[in-house]
Amino acid sequence: MTSEYPRERSIEKSNNMILNRIRLLVVLLPLLFSGCSVKYSFTGTNINYELVKTFSVENFFNDSGGGPANMEQRFTETLKEYYQRNTQLELVRNNGDLQFSGSIVRYSLSPQAVVSSGDPNLPDRAGQMRLTISIEVDYLNLSNEEENKKQTFTFFKDYDPRTVTLLDVENQLVEDIFETIIQDIFTATVANW
Repeated sequence: MTSEYPRERSIEKSNNMILNRIRLLVVLLPLLFSGCSVKYSFTGTNINYELVKTFSVENFFNDSGGGPANMEQRFTETLKEYYQRNTQLELVRNNGDLQFSGSIVRYSLSPQAVVSSGDPNLPDRAGQMRLTISIEVDYLNLSNEEENKKQTFTFFKDYDPRTVTLLDVENQLVEDIFETIIQDIFTATVANW
């Protein structure tokens, strides 16, 4: 038993040294980094809130010739809400530090898969239809004009016309497409990925 005691004491001494070093690091690290500042955001934005405080969104127009009657208004309001939720910017009527304008330039339906009717007297039908929406966005950043851009964002959703009509699913499809397009706009403008 006496031969094990020095070994246990040595292990205990080693553990105490490790704990003392950890305590020292815990005390010194905050002091070392107290002069440093790191800006981060859970939404991934790189907005300098000292320079950029506001944003404005002009009403988007529907130049596509299709879609629900209030589609452009729905897009405009959803874009405003997204930036309000995901940034610290204040929405102003016009002349914001960041400015958005544009139009819906494409609203189209196209067949994606043909299904045979099985009857030579009946035409083949679309087994899947695709709704595609494209939105052209003019983005102005008054604090950094190099970030200004005009870009078209496009996304689509498919549905099965054999089980539902466009009228049954149109609102949900448009909402889903807008959600993805707005995330893409956010990423291209204030996240700069």
